[in-house]
Amino acid sequence: MNLNQLRYFAALARLEHYTKAAEELQISQPSLSHAMNTLEKEIGTALFQKQGRNVALTKYGRFFLDYVEDSLRTLDLGIEKTRAMTGQTGGVIDLAFIYTLGSEFVPELVADFIRSHEELDVRFKFTVGNTREIIQGLKEERFDAAFCSMIEKETSIEFIPVGEERLVVAVPKGHPLADKKPVDLEEAACYPQVYYTEESGLRPVIDRMFRMAKIKPKIAYEIEEDGSMAGLVAQNFGIAIMPDIPILRNLNIEVLELRNTYLKRQVYMAISKENYLTPMVKRFADYVQRICRI
Repeated sequence: MNLNQLRYFAALARLEHYTKAAEELQISQPSLSHAMNTLEKEIGTALFQKQGRNVALTKYGRFFLDYVEDSLRTLDLGIEKTRAMTGQTGGVIDLAFIYTLGSEFVPELVADFIRSHEELDVRFKFTVGNTREIIQGLKEERFDAAFCSMIEKETSIEFIPVGEERLVVAVPKGHPLADKKPVDLEEAACYPQVYYTEESGLRPVIDRMFRMAKIKPKIAYEIEEDGSMAGLVAQNFGIAIMPDIPILRNLNIEVLELRNTYLKRQVYMAISKENYLTPMVKRFADYVQRICRI
């Protein structure tokens, strides 16, 4: 049984005439007859019976028709929606990004893309997570594109640099370091740290910073999400080396520049090298590379 047979069956059931149905379907009458004979043999029952020069559905044909019409409606709707999602001038982009990019970078970038492409009917679905979750989502085709850190040896993912985040020391107001601007890493290392978890894309960056300075940080708490990290710092759970994100200015926190430290958090657009990219995703990726050259 194939899709053509079902469409032929539905047309013949509606028109009740082989010649008219064949003309509408733009096939020969013998081809239509052969398709219906094959379908009846496969199902194991007669679907049509002669009625003068016409044909009519049998009792079992009428029963089968309900399921065929439901199936064809569902299939046609799926085709229509898939075309809408993946077309040249419209579609849906499933975009994932790390927490620090959610307040400014991604909203501004997406808004600029939509404003500069008013002729397109494009919609975005957003997901926030850590870098490892995001990369796994790209591999599983849950996301079309992402903004995150780089993970080494991920050969199936293309990482395209699109920006940088300055790293700062966040301390609660009234902290002994609060009036020291800038501050040395050695000074910051004397205090308990609110630190990123192993799953965070920033963990290797900050680990490397301490390793280069030959310092072992005093890790008091570990957390994945930047806003929560800032909240812990504001409540004096420790200090943190983290990106200079807008929320820091809204909390009980002093933001200190790091002296003699040139490491920054590199932000990448990540795209699968192996999965299919729709025309709209390719268009967005090209736009990001053009706008965010660094």
